[in-house]
Amino acid sequence: MTDFEPTLLRTAINEVLPDLPEVTKDILEETLQSIGVETNDDFQFIEESDLHSALRPVQARKAIAAWKLRCHTPENSSSSLGASPQPPESSQSVSPKSPSTSSSSSQSLCVDSMDTFQIPWNKFPEELMQSLERGKRPSPRMRREMVRIVVSEMMKKSSRISKRNSTEVAKKMVAKYPKSLQDIIEGDVIGPGYHSLVKQLEYRIDNVKRCTTPKIRKRKHHTDESDTESVPSEQRAAIQDTYGCINWNVKFLPLGETTESQQLKKEKLKMMFQKTDGNPEEVKNLMKLTFYTQRKQVNQGKTIKYLMEEWPFWFREFGMAVHFKELTGIGFNETLIRNVDLKGERLLNYMNTVCVNKNKKLLQAVTKLKVVRGELTGCSEDVKDMVLLLLSYFDEKEDAMFCYVEDTCLAGEVQMDQLYLTPTIVVCGRSCYSSKRFMLSVDRNIVHDNITSFISALCMMFGSYYCFNIHYPSQLLIDLASNPEKGTKVEKTNTSHLHVKPRVLTLIQELSDYEWRDF
Repeated sequence: MTDFEPTLLRTAINEVLPDLPEVTKDILEETLQSIGVETNDDFQFIEESDLHSALRPVQARKAIAAWKLRCHTPENSSSSLGASPQPPESSQSVSPKSPSTSSSSSQSLCVDSMDTFQIPWNKFPEELMQSLERGKRPSPRMRREMVRIVVSEMMKKSSRISKRNSTEVAKKMVAKYPKSLQDIIEGDVIGPGYHSLVKQLEYRIDNVKRCTTPKIRKRKHHTDESDTESVPSEQRAAIQDTYGCINWNVKFLPLGETTESQQLKKEKLKMMFQKTDGNPEEVKNLMKLTFYTQRKQVNQGKTIKYLMEEWPFWFREFGMAVHFKELTGIGFNETLIRNVDLKGERLLNYMNTVCVNKNKKLLQAVTKLKVVRGELTGCSEDVKDMVLLLLSYFDEKEDAMFCYVEDTCLAGEVQMDQLYLTPTIVVCGRSCYSSKRFMLSVDRNIVHDNITSFISALCMMFGSYYCFNIHYPSQLLIDLASNPEKGTKVEKTNTSHLHVKPRVLTLIQELSDYEWRDF
């Protein structure tokens, strides 16, 4: 439950491969999360190819053999996760009273007892059960009461409740009453649909245990070692492997392609970039065919400046869209516009009518944006409102996303020391609303100096994080938290986190409880 308690995955890694460097363990843990390993039983379904991005072949085989042996052992104890898949020697088996063994046994009993936990539906108030049975969302007050009852029963079962236990309980509850408890907005399930309930359960458990927890703890010292730039480029790329990508590490060239043919296509693209009458469809096709080489060069840690010279179309909207679609299976422009059409108006209504009464800073932001926006209308303007209001709502730094320059500013005139290393939109004008031109900076390089649409600039900024293996800056992790269920793209810290951040979950819960039909 605390930052100091190893996760299920980290415990399994430590027992099988204890001598791995910590950074490799981090990569392996991210990989296991991404392929869906959540419980002890899930280890039996891992294949060697799943671990190639994190481990050498022998290490991968060793780990898989040990994990599969554990899954087929009647006693599902952590001792069977040993470094060797061979049967233990007799001398090893006759030491039940050793500290490590007794500790593992105690933990195993704790896990087993929680695995048999039954949701106390019969103890819920009648009002709550009526809402659940009718598929209605319970009021925030009834939801809190539900969480209190469930945690009370969990604590009776065991005083040691892990995050995995809370997750399993939340999954069971949401599975039984998805219409009432799932994290859902306008028919779209957010993440796996149960993270907000997990968060509430964990917060309640922490509150209940607070009286027995020491008030002062020695916390781990945070250093700059967690920053993106301090991690070697190849390791940094590997850390990003698992987040939201379906085709991150391409192993084979396309059929009919060779290294030489890839080089020829790359040179053809460079020549076409110098011309103004190039065929966009031909460019898209060549970009798709050379995706293999593009990924190899990014994952080898090539610099942005090098990639700009070798793949100039990659830094144009349609070129990046091709790469992003191959990488993630998602069309970023279409997805953004679809979500704005589905949820934008209601999110803005919520911000403008409910949140302004709770947050003085947001009220000031809403008032300011109305003046700046004036009579402008359209999807692009709504997106600007949403982004800027969310920045204010989450109290985040606007300069981590935007840098404002004069409307006549050229790429060479931008003061690079004003920019973050992470992707930044350079706004040519006094505001996003009045600007007719935007630039995109990546690693303090202006990679595109004439983007005429705010939505295009936003999509390219967002896509750059994925295409070039870049961590989200921690001060901007909320507005870019369009999170898949597994993994994370936020720069590494020593604190544990949900895949969807708590403040995002709070907003989702508030939106879910909000009566949209009033608008």
